Amino acid sequence: MKVKRLVSMGLAAVLAAGVTACGSSQDKSATEQTANENQTGTSESASAESASPESNDSESDAPITITYANFNASGGNEETLNKMYEAFHKAYPNITVKIETIAMDDYFTTMQTRIAGGTGPDCLEMNIENFGTYASQGILEELTGADTEGMNQTALQAFQYDGTQYGLPENFSTVVLVYNKDLFDKAGIDYPSDSWTRDDVDAAAEKIRALGDDIYGIYQPVTYNEFYKVAAQYGGSLLDADKTEFTINSEENVTALQSMVDRVQKTNVQPTEEQMGGMGDWDLFESGRLGMIPTGTWCFNTFKDACDFNWDICVEPGETQKATHFFANALVVNKDASAEAKAAAQKWITWLASSSDAAQIRLDAGWDLPALDDTSKLSSYLEQTPPENRQAVFDSLNDIVLPPIINDYQQMSDIITDCISKAAKGECTAKEALDDAQSQCEAAIKLK
Repeated sequence: MKVKRLVSMGLAAVLAAGVTACGSSQDKSATEQTANENQTGTSESASAESASPESNDSESDAPITITYANFNASGGNEETLNKMYEAFHKAYPNITVKIETIAMDDYFTTMQTRIAGGTGPDCLEMNIENFGTYASQGILEELTGADTEGMNQTALQAFQYDGTQYGLPENFSTVVLVYNKDLFDKAGIDYPSDSWTRDDVDAAAEKIRALGDDIYGIYQPVTYNEFYKVAAQYGGSLLDADKTEFTINSEENVTALQSMVDRVQKTNVQPTEEQMGGMGDWDLFESGRLGMIPTGTWCFNTFKDACDFNWDICVEPGETQKATHFFANALVVNKDASAEAKAAAQKWITWLASSSDAAQIRLDAGWDLPALDDTSKLSSYLEQTPPENRQAVFDSLNDIVLPPIINDYQQMSDIITDCISKAAKGECTAKEALDDAQSQCEAAIKLK
């Protein structure tokens, strides 16, 4: 079964032509940016957009202040988001947006508490994993009046629930294989290519591991997010096609998990927790002691500044088929907001999702990619280096796999994470771990 069958065929086809990204978990603090009507900074093209009929009409509206919460700007893009607001406020001077940026680790716990207590923001950022839960619980406002013409029309389908549009696609990012070219050169092996499989990765990882006791071939954490993707690379999945049964302990999935565990427990091309000594995976790569790391495109700016060696990327290799993560963030409106706040919030999130000004500011900052229908507006992204092979970001969209969304998604994720982590530590076999996860999910979660 091809990975493309795991998602809408139409979505995959359109995304392949070029259609969000996770916030950095390295920033643990929450920051609040209160924007006011005296702010005047804007991008050069904002003046043209501010002259549009829509923005002129908006200037006659009564002044209003709305609140917007997000996680994706945490860890370095707070100023980028504020530049977007300044351009928006020039076009819509009657709308003041109070922006609150919260680190990803704390974001959804904070939102859950505040929304339940009636103090939620007027609009907020939502990742694809939590979108279905919020929409099904009646928390989000239906976006019937949003102008979606400039957005990728099929990408909008990812943020519909029961046929109703509750979110606008803000941005996208994929996971690619990042590799240290210098270590490949020292090991005397060719750089990864699109024809590679996981077996090729393992072979290269062993040669790089042989370069020194403190040098490792690859780091791919044995976590839920990595597991469902690797399972897809072996033709497996966590649910059947109708989402009526769990298939966690399928033969394909056991093989996939075993391949991940073997890198730690058998060949040790991937360091154990003890060998990591508290160091993060990005830290290990930046130190020049790691050959390969599958990670998101949001790493580019950090690695560009931190790495004093040559590095590049390629489409992440699969096994029986390719599969790569697709992360998409949505912009949504709180159903409990006032009617006036809802109207203003919808203008703000529509502008963030579709404005050419917002897109250019995002691209200039090297943040992530906006989900625009006109892919020619993304051409400047390919011109930025490193990495040289940025085309791999778009090529990855040919084989995307979305997370298996169910209402009890977090509970399923927690159960599987706990079970497979035991296998990674050598406390049980891969099959035992997945048999346990299957039993626990069947007992605790009711599917359709």
